[in-house]
Amino acid sequence: MRIGIDARAAKLYRGTGIGTYTYQLINCLNKIDTINDYLLFMPEASNIDINFSNKFKINNINEKTNNNFWDQVNIPNILNNKSIELYHVPQNGVGLPLEKTCPFIITLHDVIPYKMPDTVSDRYLHIFNEELPSIVSICDAIITVSNFSKNDIAKTFNFPANKIYVTYLAAENIYRPLNKELSKKIIKNTYGITGDFILYVGGFSPRKNIIGLLHAFKKLIAKTPNDLKLVIAGTKGKSYKNYKSCAQKLHIEDKVIFPGFIPINYMPYLYNSAKLFAYLSLYEGFGLPPVEAMACGVPVVSSNVTSLPEILNNCSLLVDPRDEDKICDALYKGLNDENLRKNLIHKGLSISKNFIWENTALSTLNIYKKVFKNT
Repeated sequence: MRIGIDARAAKLYRGTGIGTYTYQLINCLNKIDTINDYLLFMPEASNIDINFSNKFKINNINEKTNNNFWDQVNIPNILNNKSIELYHVPQNGVGLPLEKTCPFIITLHDVIPYKMPDTVSDRYLHIFNEELPSIVSICDAIITVSNFSKNDIAKTFNFPANKIYVTYLAAENIYRPLNKELSKKIIKNTYGITGDFILYVGGFSPRKNIIGLLHAFKKLIAKTPNDLKLVIAGTKGKSYKNYKSCAQKLHIEDKVIFPGFIPINYMPYLYNSAKLFAYLSLYEGFGLPPVEAMACGVPVVSSNVTSLPEILNNCSLLVDPRDEDKICDALYKGLNDENLRKNLIHKGLSISKNFIWENTALSTLNIYKKVFKNT
């Protein structure tokens, strides 16, 4: 087969869930597939740190994208005269050409804009409302990241469930247990963060329930004599001022740290420095940060809703994300019950090893073969 992949996210959004997924997919396909030919569509003059085999070619996209493919839903004539026999768009179908010249596959990570429209940008909501139904209608298959998302997609778009395939995500190899003291020293010197802290990593969307985490943390520190801090890491989006204001109103601003976006090379040190990882999201298609935390040997407290119980299984403390008292209790146990902590760390390390990017790529390659054979 001659397979085309829209690989823009691997460059433009590296470090985010979709960017990591796209990067690791093409990286691992490059390792495991010596038969098929690939044409990757990338931003002009971009480079990527993958040593591609001769089975991979890069086609630079000349149209100005302003480093944001959400602002350019369709790239005109991207497949013209390319002899592509199957085309895959990993970023929720955004960028899929309207003119169909071969079998189309998209990876649709979730349907959050339909379930929680007030938690996404107006532009992203417009894409889902106005563009995605027509995108889905011309797809020969959809890849998604959990069985929960598969069921959501099938119901939302009335799309045949037997044409929706699940391939789990994984933590990258950099996420592993490291020397704790060295990690803490690096984080102290780089970000000024010292002492014990609970860590959250991820987006600042309201669906991430950072407000709920802040309220639970306020209750927690009343029960914890130590100088415990809460580190909320991620790009400071438009909701940041709300979280900062909330911390001030709760009189915990001196215990809550917003370090901003953390470059990927520092992320393993940040995870390894944390006493506990908290992820109380209201909706997730997969939930990669908790898997990364578990791969680093950090116990996790997480939501008991949407995809998270499926992914985290019995390897984290699962709690109702809308109940601040229960969140507080789970955080307290995760910090202070040493037997529980050891059990969570052991189980987390074990299950995180089951999520392997090479398996994701192999499953995806098998989907390519099946779709190509059946169309």
